[in-house]
Amino acid sequence: MDPLDIARWQFGITTVYHFVMVPLTLGLGLMVAILYTRYVQTGDERWKRMTKFWGKLYLVNFILGVATGLVQEFQFGMAWSEYSRFVGDVFGAPLALEGLLAFFVESTFLGLWIFGWGRLPQRVHLATLWLAVIGSWISAFFIIVANSWMQHPVGVELVDGRPVMNDIWAVLTNNTALAAYSHTLFGAIAVAGGFLLGIAWYHLWRRRHDGIDTVDARGRVVVGSADDIPGRDEKDHSVWLRSLRIGAVVAIVGFAGVAVTGDVQAKLMYEQQPLKMAAAEAACHTGTEFSVLSIGDLGAQDCDSVTTIVAIPGILSFLAKGDFTTEMPGINDLIPQYQEEYGLTLPDDPKYGERAGETIEYLPLMEVTYWGFRIMIGFGAIAAFAAAVALWITRKGTVPRSRWLMRLAVFGILAPFGANIAGWVFTEMGRQPFVVAPNPNPSGTDGVYMFTAAAVSPGVTAGELLFSLIALGLVYLALMVVEVALLVKYVRSGVVGAMPELAPPADDPDDPESRRDDVLAFAY
Repeated sequence: MDPLDIARWQFGITTVYHFVMVPLTLGLGLMVAILYTRYVQTGDERWKRMTKFWGKLYLVNFILGVATGLVQEFQFGMAWSEYSRFVGDVFGAPLALEGLLAFFVESTFLGLWIFGWGRLPQRVHLATLWLAVIGSWISAFFIIVANSWMQHPVGVELVDGRPVMNDIWAVLTNNTALAAYSHTLFGAIAVAGGFLLGIAWYHLWRRRHDGIDTVDARGRVVVGSADDIPGRDEKDHSVWLRSLRIGAVVAIVGFAGVAVTGDVQAKLMYEQQPLKMAAAEAACHTGTEFSVLSIGDLGAQDCDSVTTIVAIPGILSFLAKGDFTTEMPGINDLIPQYQEEYGLTLPDDPKYGERAGETIEYLPLMEVTYWGFRIMIGFGAIAAFAAAVALWITRKGTVPRSRWLMRLAVFGILAPFGANIAGWVFTEMGRQPFVVAPNPNPSGTDGVYMFTAAAVSPGVTAGELLFSLIALGLVYLALMVVEVALLVKYVRSGVVGAMPELAPPADDPDDPESRRDDVLAFAY
């Protein structure tokens, strides 16, 4: 067992799991704040119902996201102490700002929003929600700043072989961070849009399936009401139709933003990490062609077995430079440049342990970068196309009674999640064999880089790491069961699950069930 491999698996599993919750928190929080703003502006109860239903799901996801996110920073010291020593002077500032400023703002004002229903003035209550959402977006910014420094080190000087920050503004305004941050936020917006669309489709389908809503001869909805089922009135139909159509528009806007910011990010990547982008395109030879489909052994450390089946001339140049003629260096030309600049083998240094002197494999796993890049784009495009189709289908006020269409809409919620995860896996694994990537151009600090093989804690054994991997994996599995169970429970219960005051009160006034308007009913 290799401690480095186990440490990377542990960090990868826990980080990807945590990031499943991050985009939903960022995107859904914004949606809930907008919905509540509309309620405060109009006094329309339908906006309040939407706020409380989606707010309930937002809280479940937020709390589980916090629980899983706490592990991330502890892992730096537990499994990656050498990495922590190397980047500590740079990471200290953004991570401290994230924890002591952004997270405390976020959690404090979210608490005020949760327990402030009916207690705070309405506009003050609305402000607490907006501050919580803004806090979460600021928190994400500082995390992206830290991660982007690993992709493109700036604002530091080397002192005894260790980067020491000398310009925090350069770190905070790193062009890689600004591009990645905007890309991440639009990805989160796309996730929230798909989430609203899929769940709202399910509830509109239930109303059709239960015979509450019907359609007339022209296919237009005839909204009904089920007096015997709490909350299933005409306003309930409006809640789900509005949610679906808002979600569809938001999903389309999110994908459009992802496409624009992704183009900016790709151009920066070609400048800062050319081998990562060449691997993402399986661009073995210098040229302008974009690979639509390549086959062969994408896991090899050369291009001898890779064959491009379908390619489009000029598109690679457009992705990298914005024109259709500039030839981009291929893998076969880039690897010798990396070998000349950073060496053929790992240095003979104790921190590399048994790996000292091993040949450095500069080419990231092409099967990960190549397909990760395409899965990211493909899932995002599928989600946006499905949102456009949903807008067309629901133009007459409801959804078809088709069960398989309903299931497709619900499972479609996973598409933008998949795009986000694939994008991050591509970004992180494409940086290998570096944990802090070097700068091949003058825009960064020259000579600042760190091989992943030097980052792992030297005193941690494979057995200890395997134990923590299994333990954390089991805990995260349990948390996943909790999250899914809670989300499914409150999704199925509809608005009444978040607004129990809509249900008839219990006959016994002393029965706790009679106090359905208590704020704790929403909180817990």
